[in-house]
Amino acid sequence: MKNILLKSVILFVVMSGLNAQLANWSGRILNLSAGQLGMLPTVVFFGSLIIAVIGSVTILIFRRSYDSLWKMAVLFEILYLLMLLLSGINPFIYFIEATDNHLIDLMLYLNSIIVFLILYVFGLLYSKMMGANVKN
Repeated sequence: MKNILLKSVILFVVMSGLNAQLANWSGRILNLSAGQLGMLPTVVFFGSLIIAVIGSVTILIFRRSYDSLWKMAVLFEILYLLMLLLSGINPFIYFIEATDNHLIDLMLYLNSIIVFLILYVFGLLYSKMMGANVKN
């Protein structure tokens, strides 16, 4: 990896956009009104961008430790889940009190895991393709 900081910023922006888009789709799937959905996708996107800045600074400081996309995606995921947890979003409260607001909280966690799995599969495919290019 030649420019690790540039790749990390691109990865973080992609993960931020996917999290925001899945938050938007979750609200639409649940048929939430505009008042209930509100600015959730925008807040998720800007929160994710703050996480991206924190992650980029972390990668800049510990450059030698983050040599793969996998490690950067794990860093983003940990920081994102920590942000959700610190903001008071509890994913398990939906099972105690089943309301739309608590379901959205649960969906934010599930969306984050889905984004991480998508990028994990993309990383596997990317490494396989690069491995095939090296062999040829």
